[in-house]
Amino acid sequence: MEIRIAHSPDSDDAFMFYALAKEMLPTGKFRFSHTLQDIETLNRKALDGVYEITAVSFHAYVYIADRYILLPSGASMGDRYGPMIVTREAMSPNELAGKKIAVPGTMTTAYLLLKMFQPDFVEVVIPFDQIMDAVKQGSVDAGLLIHEGQLTYASHQLHKVVDFGEWWDRETGLPLPLGGNVIRRDLGKEDIAEISRLLKESIQYGLDHRKEALDYAMEFARDLDLETADRFVGMYVNERTVDYGEEGRRAVQLLFDRAFEAKLIPNSIHAEFAD
Repeated sequence: MEIRIAHSPDSDDAFMFYALAKEMLPTGKFRFSHTLQDIETLNRKALDGVYEITAVSFHAYVYIADRYILLPSGASMGDRYGPMIVTREAMSPNELAGKKIAVPGTMTTAYLLLKMFQPDFVEVVIPFDQIMDAVKQGSVDAGLLIHEGQLTYASHQLHKVVDFGEWWDRETGLPLPLGGNVIRRDLGKEDIAEISRLLKESIQYGLDHRKEALDYAMEFARDLDLETADRFVGMYVNERTVDYGEEGRRAVQLLFDRAFEAKLIPNSIHAEFAD
């Protein structure tokens, strides 16, 4: 039975799926194929239920909860770090009001956080890996960075205005939920449970065999050196990725609750996990 897994072409996702991609684990009747696309593309394809398993932004989950359920492993969470706003010249957070801000997609959690933090801005949707260049060239006033740009912005002489992981920690004291893996409900409880077990084993395998998993992840590290890639993977593949834990699940629900209270999502949503 073929199971299509769709995820971002990033070192952290590659690390997470290493054991399945390289067939390091016995998978029984399941055969996994991998599709790599940017997160905003995956968010939008999830609306149509294209893939059996897909990485999505938690913001996008609001719109696909009828078709997909959250897997209990595979989350990307920031522990006092996360997406950030950067500018070419130093700027205070209050000065973002009314500014033209490059964003990597309107279904990303990063975009949702920006709307919570500062609802008054002009959005310019740009592929995530082109945002720093847009800021440097001055075609936008600021940029919303996701992925490894959170670690490399300073080397591009850009200035951090706000880190939403730090902001969320001050607001809630909880980790910042950014994205997770979801699985289509129509696979049925038995297959979902077995696939969920395999995914958790893949994440744990990478953590237990860090060097070989990191060597594989370097193929997707977009010019990061080994030390920086290792740091980035460690930020987003860790014990909370193996299992959300009570605190992680509470953070996801709080994100949904606050977004609904702010009228940024159309309906109240319950974070449902495939346990």
